[in-house]
Amino acid sequence: MAELPGFDVLLRRLADHRKLDLRLVAQQAEIDDFTLRSLLEGAPSDAAFLRRLAPALGFHGADLFAMAGAPVPEDLAPLDATAAPLIPSLVKRTAELSPERRSEVIRFVRALPQEARTVPVRFLRLSGQDPPGFGAVLVHMLANRNLYWTGAVHVMHTLSGLYVSAATIGGVGGGTVELTHDLLADFAVVLGISVGDLAAMAGPVAETDGRLGTRIPRHRGAGYETAALLTELRRLSADQIRRVGLEAGA
Repeated sequence: MAELPGFDVLLRRLADHRKLDLRLVAQQAEIDDFTLRSLLEGAPSDAAFLRRLAPALGFHGADLFAMAGAPVPEDLAPLDATAAPLIPSLVKRTAELSPERRSEVIRFVRALPQEARTVPVRFLRLSGQDPPGFGAVLVHMLANRNLYWTGAVHVMHTLSGLYVSAATIGGVGGGTVELTHDLLADFAVVLGISVGDLAAMAGPVAETDGRLGTRIPRHRGAGYETAALLTELRRLSADQIRRVGLEAGA
């Protein structure tokens, strides 16, 4: 299993795939062109730089920290780790709604007030090799949405039909389960990130692996909106997510 490339390599792969104008990216991130090019050549990045660069690249801030292998700042981490077990059932309920009702649920979520953190940030654990490969970035991105191994299994099953064990998700993070293009596509549905972007950053991967499990497509059409919902839910408390569940079931 290949070792995780440096942040500079991931950014160069992404820039090449998207054919990005780096000067425009630097302008949008409000940084000078020299600083961005230095980063692409391996210079270290700081938290303030990552925060500015994320929206310019179309990424959520926490995900860019995951790509950089840097600790996610507390204000970008999920608010309430105790809410994690509530998310898979809410995703399933929301995915079964019409597009109009899903949009209403997302608006309801966005209108909820931001509460203060009362639960410590939950740190992700990985299994397998050290250092890990690109799978570690993917699993960290799931954790940024308050999705851990078991929760991720249920959400992937709902949205893409993939059914694997929680240990398989952990193995992807630890590097003991090989990434394939099909598996990247399943992560893309949940994360709301283009599979092309993920594949470009991951580097060469196998096309498929039948050992990973079978698919029974269910709610793939709800993927985009549900991925947006997952991003919004991470700032809510468990009590607020229960309120969202009641709204989704109304």
